[in-house]
Amino acid sequence: MTALPAQLPRLLVERAVSAALEEDLGLAGDLTSQATLSPDAEAVATLSAREAGVIAGLDLAAAAFRLVGDGVQFRAKIADGARIEASGMVAEISGPARLVMSGERVALNFLNHLSGIATMTRRFADAIEGTGARICDTRKTTPGLRPFEKYAVRCGGGANHRFALNDAILIKDNHIAVAGSVTAAYKAAERFAGHLVAIEIEVTTLQELEEALSAGARVIMLDNMDNEILKQAVAINAGRARLEASGGVKLDRVRSIAETGVDFISTSQITMGAAPLDLGLDVVIRDGKTA
Repeated sequence: MTALPAQLPRLLVERAVSAALEEDLGLAGDLTSQATLSPDAEAVATLSAREAGVIAGLDLAAAAFRLVGDGVQFRAKIADGARIEASGMVAEISGPARLVMSGERVALNFLNHLSGIATMTRRFADAIEGTGARICDTRKTTPGLRPFEKYAVRCGGGANHRFALNDAILIKDNHIAVAGSVTAAYKAAERFAGHLVAIEIEVTTLQELEEALSAGARVIMLDNMDNEILKQAVAINAGRARLEASGGVKLDRVRSIAETGVDFISTSQITMGAAPLDLGLDVVIRDGKTA
């Protein structure tokens, strides 16, 4: 079975887009469009891909044109999560030319960035297809854009790790160092957590893995282990816990990591290492005439 399509809360979308438009329009609005375009001028524009990739962020792009003023229509020709080829049409935009121009950059900034993340995630997901492992993101995201970047990961076929410090417990090496041991940290977390709060613990050696399993851990992060050590970890685990490989995960290595038998592979490469997807907006009709 495939996962159902991801969806963004409208409130989050409109809040982020409103802030972006306010930043771009400032106190005086779009001076260039006001200076060069008649208030009555109408335009039709196409938003197209200039390279192949995966689309994400259409709701944000649509909101940019909806919130910039009355009368702009945004008609998507593709859905978030869909692959697109170079020159493929993403959307058609029509309405008052000044407003189309004023919303263009905000719409493209969100679409380019999020589609880049979805495209990179899809490359990782395709690379491990058939292994049974899943690609996950991390909290290494752009401040203020985390919900959208994690949405783009889902559009690209990846899975989300925790969203923030407050929705799951992830015991890392520094927590263990202060707590005194893997066992002490894990048992403290068990006593603290509510019955719906997930607990994961990070280990860096096979000895720590064995200690975590003895403590009752059911989700364990294997941090910065080479493939041979990962294979040994999978054998020691013997299906008792779900294992996540993390640290130094690059596209050229991800398949070999997945083939060790781990359940999840988390990497910041799909968010922090993704280049924007090249998309562009071009006016094709102005005031009823071909541009």
